[in-house]
Amino acid sequence: MEAYAAKLWPADFTAAVDAVLEVYEHDAAALDPLADEAVWAVVERVVLGLNAADESHGAIETGEREELAEYIDAVLTGAGVDVAALTARRGLSRGELTDSWRDW
Repeated sequence: MEAYAAKLWPADFTAAVDAVLEVYEHDAAALDPLADEAVWAVVERVVLGLNAADESHGAIETGEREELAEYIDAVLTGAGVDVAALTARRGLSRGELTDSWRDW
């Protein structure tokens, strides 16, 4: 099983994803939860970073995509952002938070 996981998610891919998510967590923690444009900019950066990490490996599949989208939402929620209201102000559902930039 371990060899299968290493093939599915190579170390350089997981390191790249970890680095992107670490920056995202830091950026989200520093946000004013009511500053929509700043929140959207942080979401865009994390999604574009994940796109770049995935580009060379194609390792983000349906399960990972759902987990990453939930994680992005959870980090914002933890930072005090009302994600449902944020997305609604753009005419989106909460589940569409990452859709504008997501390639995975």
